[in-house]
Amino acid sequence: MVIAIDGPAGAGKSTVARALAERLGFTYLDSGAMYRCVALAALERGVDPDDEAAMGELARSLEIELESDRVGLDGGEVGEAIRSPEVTAASSRVSVHPGVREAMVARQRELIASGRYVAEGRDIGTVVSPEAPLKVFLTASPEERARRRAAQTGEDPDAVLAAQRERDARDQGREHSALRAAEDAIELDTTGVALDQAVDRIVTLARQRGLA
Repeated sequence: MVIAIDGPAGAGKSTVARALAERLGFTYLDSGAMYRCVALAALERGVDPDDEAAMGELARSLEIELESDRVGLDGGEVGEAIRSPEVTAASSRVSVHPGVREAMVARQRELIASGRYVAEGRDIGTVVSPEAPLKVFLTASPEERARRRAAQTGEDPDAVLAAQRERDARDQGREHSALRAAEDAIELDTTGVALDQAVDRIVTLARQRGLA
């Protein structure tokens, strides 16, 4: 069973989903980390992130492990490496490939079937688990999202905003698993909203649906 948290970069998905999982006693699943692992592998092995066939083959060959706060790639710890600006940029490029998404979605479904998860990403409620009993689509203003990401990475906010707009366009316009809210998702704008308030709202929704 899964509670799906979707939305664009910088909307607060990771922070909210992690805190929500802790509050409810669920397991946190960061689907974006899986695509970042594929991107990191491509950069390290010299595979062109825009080569659809090569990226699909690479994605299927990788051993990705998500355990609590640990991210493993082929036996190595990559939790910090996958958060670099270079990997962030490449992850958006590799995630448009159907072969990559098929490999990652299959793995996410395996995990979700094994327990109770709060999973966050861009297509959890629309593709990975459209039958999820609770779907939340987090949003925030572009400026707020860029500010949050810049605070995390130390980059210039204007540069982050420009890159964010390009990524949003790719994510929303891609043919497979485009970024969009599921028809039955609850939309929650986190602009100016404290973490505890956002989590409280979703906890209330979960309880109303008998999930907690």
